[in-house]
Amino acid sequence: MLTKILDWFGFGSHGHDHGEQLHDHHGPHGHTHGVIDATIATTERGIWAIKWSFVILAITAALQLAVVVFSGSVALLADTIHNIADATTAIPLWIAFVLARRRPTRTFTYGLGRVEDLAGIVIVLIILASALVAGYEAIDRLLDPQPVRFLGWLAAAGIIGFLGNEAVAVFRIRVGRQINSAALIADGYHARTDGLTSLAVVAGAIGVWLGYPLADPIIGLVITIAIFGIVWQSARSVLTRMLDGVEPGLVDEVHHAAAHVAGIDRVVDAKARWLGHKLHVDVEIAVNDGLLLAAANNIAASLKAELFAYIPALDVATVRFAAPEAEGGHHAPDPFLVSGKLASGLLEIVDTPQGERMRLRLSRHAEGLRANVAIERAGGAVESLPLSPVGGDHHYLQSLVAPAEPHEFSARLQLAAGQDSEDLPFAMAEPEGHHHEHAHG
Repeated sequence: MLTKILDWFGFGSHGHDHGEQLHDHHGPHGHTHGVIDATIATTERGIWAIKWSFVILAITAALQLAVVVFSGSVALLADTIHNIADATTAIPLWIAFVLARRRPTRTFTYGLGRVEDLAGIVIVLIILASALVAGYEAIDRLLDPQPVRFLGWLAAAGIIGFLGNEAVAVFRIRVGRQINSAALIADGYHARTDGLTSLAVVAGAIGVWLGYPLADPIIGLVITIAIFGIVWQSARSVLTRMLDGVEPGLVDEVHHAAAHVAGIDRVVDAKARWLGHKLHVDVEIAVNDGLLLAAANNIAASLKAELFAYIPALDVATVRFAAPEAEGGHHAPDPFLVSGKLASGLLEIVDTPQGERMRLRLSRHAEGLRANVAIERAGGAVESLPLSPVGGDHHYLQSLVAPAEPHEFSARLQLAAGQDSEDLPFAMAEPEGHHHEHAHG
């Protein structure tokens, strides 16, 4: 019996397991009471569910408001405001959904998704004003009690509020399971919990009927406190979005997605921001800087695919490559892009703890590749620098000694693998300014 009750409120094993399963497939999304989670807007079915939830709660609130007028119950007034608050959370989502379809302009280059945040602020202010009115009426009735009339209708209105919230709960949970939206399921369970505030109105009516006239304003005050909770949570959520805040787990999901992509050394930086109900993610990754452009682009495309698979509300994913880390402030010649039949990569002069070295970073190479740099010096002399793997890594070949000064020369990269060999001619020149410093220093 207890298990069924817990499951009814969303705390049972069914609801918990289902939510974890959805998280595994769709990434992080939380619930804030009074605010529709943006991930629901990723499907037409989710929008449809929110639309009909709004209709049901609006009808419920309208019926309750009619009873408020002739019953004089502040408890029912507070519950009506509570249901209106829940219903109106769908409005900013709808505004953003409509305006987001408009194409960006030269003025609004990102579109009009931010309108949802502005609408959210307006709704928070409306709910706050309504809560102040409800609180004032409840306190006024405590200080100056007034008769509450039509107790039967009052109890009926409380039951209507409960049934309206329960209908929304069943509807959201069912659709949420159909579209695998943990956020919509959570909203359904919260709507189910909200139905208890409507039953509190019934309890207040019974209290008045039993001869305790203060039961109505006390219940009204309790519900008003719940509405202030909605105001606080809604305002915090909207302001967080306006300040480009995201759920902390979202950055973890970016790192998790990157871990599934081969070729990424590490995630240097990950940023995200909401534009309405669409998410923009900017990721900076470090890869082997000897990779060819096509290979690097394949890594970026794979990461984007993983991000879209892990984050359902994602609309734009930007992947940037981190610049190679400067090694000791070295003023080196421009590197040589290697592109031959035996290897592809980048040949450069780098600073190491042991001093300057010639290094070849390989993105592709033949099995058993051997490399040597032959530098042509004055008088026909040839400086030979054999390149060996660094730490056993055959993608990094490095000379054991530094190339002689000056670093301005013509040379050949000599490659061999088995019976195959090739010579790739190249030239290096001192950076402008550094050359003159060396010549006159």
